[in-house]
Formats: sequence, structure tokens, C-alpha cells
Amino acid sequence: MTAQQLPRAAAEAGEAGPRLDLVRSWPAGVPTTATMRISDVLAALKPEFPALTHSKLRFLEEQGLVEPVRTPAGYRQYSRAHVERLRYALAQQRDAYLPLRVIKEQLAALDAGVADAPAGPRAVQEGVPYAPLRAADRATVASLAAELEVEEAFVVGLVEAGIVRLDDHGGLDAWARQIVLHASALAEHGVEPRHLRALRTAVDREVGLVEQVVAPSRVKVARNAKARAEAAAVELGESFTQLHAAMIRQAVARLDLG
Repeated sequence: MTAQQLPRAAAEAGEAGPRLDLVRSWPAGVPTTATMRISDVLAALKPEFPALTHSKLRFLEEQGLVEPVRTPAGYRQYSRAHVERLRYALAQQRDAYLPLRVIKEQLAALDAGVADAPAGPRAVQEGVPYAPLRAADRATVASLAAELEVEEAFVVGLVEAGIVRLDDHGGLDAWARQIVLHASALAEHGVEPRHLRALRTAVDREVGLVEQVVAPSRVKVARNAKARAEAAAVELGESFTQLHAAMIRQAVARLDLG
């Protein structure tokens, strides 16, 4: 849903729906008093998002995803609500691979009350510490196989074929679950992990092209250059995904199965 569609969506919600001149801030029930410095925000979020930096936070502010309060001296101050909005945005970018413009539209819809968060923010209260992601929370080949009810040997086969890749700690990232799910669906039609190696090669080539495109931006010393390069990479990745899907659908539609 785009920002332009919000008024129409609100109207369709009927008289009981939210009025856009009385937009409520999301997430509800989370403290909005700005008492946190940017270093406090980093300390709260880096356990879940290790690559997060000061420049990335400033970049997200520039993109309108969060608006910290400025002190008379010009320093940024954040609230717990700001942190939860940032957590949502960063998770959507990392886990759902969404461009920032889409995440901004989602937040606008949440603020207007015409959309629900896929998995709402964690309940936060003053004085309650954030729970960092622990190594024990990482999925392993065995735990993921058990969760998805597939043979462990199947997941091992995907790892050996390079379709699923382990992180530096020997665990599986958030994307591994989706990859195994899709691969298991293909396996029902006789597609084995070894058959997917060509797909991995094609993906690696596309990612290499993305890296070439954003490489000039990464070496710039301009303010927030790295964050801008990261955002551009996500946008390019999404475009490649959509292009690839369209080409596959077109080719399948043209198959002569008569």
C-alpha cells in the first residue's frame, strides 16, 4: 500500500476506521519519551543487526523512517518507540529484502492504522533490557530439518551443493528456512539438490553484477555513502528478483506441453 492509497483505504474501512487527521503513531503502548542517545540505540540494536552503524542510522533518518528529537545543542535523542520502528525497518530490509521506500510505506500504513505489522514489535517497557540474539538461537542443519519436517540428509545435501550456506558460526541464517522450504517443494517433483547448482551459479553472477554497480558508491568518503550503497544493493536485488520471476513465468507459459 502506497502513501497515496492510504486515504482510500481509510475510507473503505468505514466510519469506524481511523481518521488520517488523527493519525496515531506506531507502535502503540511503547514509551515515546526521547531519552536515548544514538550510542544507546546502537547498543540496543547491534546484537541483532551487527552491521548497524552511526551512518546507517543517520541514513534511515534522512529517508524519513524515523525522526529523532533534537536537543538545543543539536544532538539526536531517541525513544523506545523510535528503536522499535528502527528494529522493524531493519528486520524488513534484512529478512524480507524490502526496499526502503516500501518499508516507509508500510510504516505509514501502520501509523494510519490501516495495516497490521506482520509480527508486531516486541513489548518494551522502560527498564526492560533488550534480549540479544544468542548463538543458541541460530538454526542448525539438524534443528531446521526437524522444524520443517524434512530429512536431515536433504538439508545436508543442499549445504554440500552450495544451495544453503552456513554462516561463520556454522549456523543457518533467516533465508535458509525459505530456501529449504522451496527446495523441498521442488524435491517432491524429483528435483534434487545437485540439480539446483546451476541456479546457485546464476544467483552468484547476478549478485556479482549488483556488487559491480554499487562498488563506486562503496569507496566514496561522502557522508552515509556506505548506507546508500547498501540501500542501492537491496533495490537492485529486488529488481533482479522480479525480473527473474517474470522471465521464468514467461518461459513456462510458452512451454509446448501438447
